[in-house]
Amino acid sequence: MATRSTIAIKTEDGIKAIYCHWDGYVDHNGRILKDNYVDAEQVNALIDLGDLSSLSTEIGEKHDFDDRSTHKDEWCTYYGRDRGEDAPATIYPTIAEWVEGYAESWCEYFYLFDGQDWIVSNGKKDADGNFEFDFLEVAILKEIVSE
Repeated sequence: MATRSTIAIKTEDGIKAIYCHWDGYVDHNGRILKDNYVDAEQVNALIDLGDLSSLSTEIGEKHDFDDRSTHKDEWCTYYGRDRGEDAPATIYPTIAEWVEGYAESWCEYFYLFDGQDWIVSNGKKDADGNFEFDFLEVAILKEIVSE
């Protein structure tokens, strides 16, 4: 079963975001983002190719979406580049509109790069109705402690 997530970067125009179908939980996608996509150039390159089936440690090269023998395990698999679908990144004016938009796609985790740090939310709101975010490093530590 898929654990859907969305990966985004804050830009001058708003929040540029993509969908990721598999392994969205903090201990997988969160760790990959924190360890491998550490600056705006890398994050933009990841997002510019559009929606993902699966995130990995390298963007990789075009490969056959359905034939695993045509790519390395370290490569991301994109719906656009690798399956030929129209699945570009989407720009949202605000963080709230981004989270609400992807919540409708059953996303469970929301990863945002603010230019320096990754933050993550599970879509829950605080008492004032604002979405709650943690620094990704904190969320990873919380998972380690709760194991």
